[in-house]
Amino acid sequence: MTAPAPAVPRIPEAVHRRRWAILGVLMLSLLIIVLDNSILNVAVKTISTPAPTGLGASQSELEWAINAYTLVFAGLLFSAGLLGDRLGRKRVLLGGLVVFGIGSALAAFAGSPAELIGFRAVMGLGAAFVMPATLAVLMNVFERDEQPKAIGIWAGGVGLAIAIGPITGGVLLDHFWWGSVFLVNVPIVVVAVALMIWLVPDSRDPNPGRIDPIGVALSVVGLVLLVYGIIRGGELADFTDATVLATTGAGLAVLVAFVVFEKRSDHPSIDVTYFRDKVFSSAIAAIALVFFALMGVTFFSVFYTQSVRGYSPLETGLLLLPLAVAQLVFAPRARLLVDRFGNRATTTAGMALIAAMLAAFATLDEDTPIWILEVIFFLMGTGMAHIMTPVSVVIMQALPREKAGSASALSNTFRQVGGALGIAVLGSVLSTAYRSSIEGDLGAVPPALRHTAGESIESTLAVAARLGPDGGPLVARANESFLHAMHVTALCGAAVAVIGAVVVGLFLPGRTQQRP
Repeated sequence: MTAPAPAVPRIPEAVHRRRWAILGVLMLSLLIIVLDNSILNVAVKTISTPAPTGLGASQSELEWAINAYTLVFAGLLFSAGLLGDRLGRKRVLLGGLVVFGIGSALAAFAGSPAELIGFRAVMGLGAAFVMPATLAVLMNVFERDEQPKAIGIWAGGVGLAIAIGPITGGVLLDHFWWGSVFLVNVPIVVVAVALMIWLVPDSRDPNPGRIDPIGVALSVVGLVLLVYGIIRGGELADFTDATVLATTGAGLAVLVAFVVFEKRSDHPSIDVTYFRDKVFSSAIAAIALVFFALMGVTFFSVFYTQSVRGYSPLETGLLLLPLAVAQLVFAPRARLLVDRFGNRATTTAGMALIAAMLAAFATLDEDTPIWILEVIFFLMGTGMAHIMTPVSVVIMQALPREKAGSASALSNTFRQVGGALGIAVLGSVLSTAYRSSIEGDLGAVPPALRHTAGESIESTLAVAARLGPDGGPLVARANESFLHAMHVTALCGAAVAVIGAVVVGLFLPGRTQQRP
């Protein structure tokens, strides 16, 4: 092995001295991007409530409000990483923050679910330029030996955002209208932009890649069609419907065309040759599968705590705290376990723990002691911390430092795609299981409202409220049907996590460099 290059010419002394302050600014930028999704998780029930309290969004519209952001974010990350490498990461980071702030202000005052979905897509556009640039700047201000520690703190920042988000969302929803969960981003953007102009150095790739507009278009169109088909199937509780089959099939066909095009392109947005490396591929798969399970579970757990158990948004935010605390505590320390046991053992154990906790959701009912839910969330956060930190290090160190933007974009894209598919697939499983369970109990509901009443627990409860005293039995059945649907969905999520454990157990490296 060749010795690492001297640090001095690579990182100027002035930058090296303030590297921890720079990391703080990068984490603030990252905070609002992650914060936004975790705040929204607590607000979904409020947004689904009819006006004037919310927007009266259906479950499928809620899934789109989350996924419009996620899909634009995921689809543009490659190009955003390349633009950062080409134009300078600082410039791209600042532009992304400004667009994100504008999208947040517009989303706060959306007048309908359709407007909210559109403005969430604008926020996703801004976020796509922030996320890869934060990690790319980090890789260019820390020496290689300090990178695992810095990435650990950076990953802990994600945990902090997941912690602060639901509590902030709960406080805002207790005192203000639902739009406040988006408006809160604006002052944070202003502070982050000011600090970034002052502290963060610019950096770029000396040999930047060319932008790949056709590849970007194919990836976004393919993912949107695929997710539309999955969500529509859940909405109809029928995956054999012609529209569902056509859009899902078209999405898969476009994604196949995307892979073929990228293999032949001389400037692909995804260099598919990276995926010949089994270690790199399994690390990327681990991130996608963790977020598939996590996003799907968070989506239904909010309805469990608020609709079934009757907790307020703030109480729900506090209930989610152990998930985040565990990540904050263990993410920076995960590398110690990796040093001792290797990537494979640490990550496989983390995946197995997440699978077990998802399966534990299938034991929850209306009167389960709430401390059991807290233990489940804490252990789930512990599992996540012992996957995200080691896997992020594997991905970032698999590619040269100059390609940091591309490595970061790949890791984040698959995280977002995993999350979007988690919400779409597990949300559709939830919808289908709920509708099939409640359908026989909707006889007292006027025929015109039956389809809507069967879509989600919130829809059923809204219809039951209209029926007055006659709606009482329907509320009880709605809770029972939701619990059944949640149990089915949790077990599907657990199965996905088991697949993840097998993948990382087979392909991630063990203690190859630690032999005596």
